[in-house]
Amino acid sequence: MKKIVSTAALIFTAFLANAQHRESEFDRSIFNTISVIFVVSLFMVFIVNILKMFLENRMKHKIIDKGVSESAASSLLQTTPKNDQLTTIKWVCILAGIGGGLMIVNYTQPLGIHSLATMAFSISVSFLAYYFFAKFTSK
Repeated sequence: MKKIVSTAALIFTAFLANAQHRESEFDRSIFNTISVIFVVSLFMVFIVNILKMFLENRMKHKIIDKGVSESAASSLLQTTPKNDQLTTIKWVCILAGIGGGLMIVNYTQPLGIHSLATMAFSISVSFLAYYFFAKFTSK
């Protein structure tokens, strides 16, 4: 999954570098296509996380039903509520950053390369906010 994201980011970066030289040729349909791909990938990551949580819960119930020893069960089920809370906060920060970026893009029409820069900046600020929150809560 990380290789796919890295490859997509590399291709997207090359596209942006090319678009800066030919900004007059920047087509709105390309921007819409990239936006749709981003939203679909975000939705798919959400679905995969939900599926992962469902399968982990199912595995926990099977371990309990089989009567596995307590030490083996605890080593298999090492999730902590703090990790779940940090994951939730991470998604809240990311989605808030995307929402804020889209709001800024809406008020700075027309769409163009500055819209992508605004989105990238707002998402990076949301990750930075998450980083500081996680650092503050780990103390």
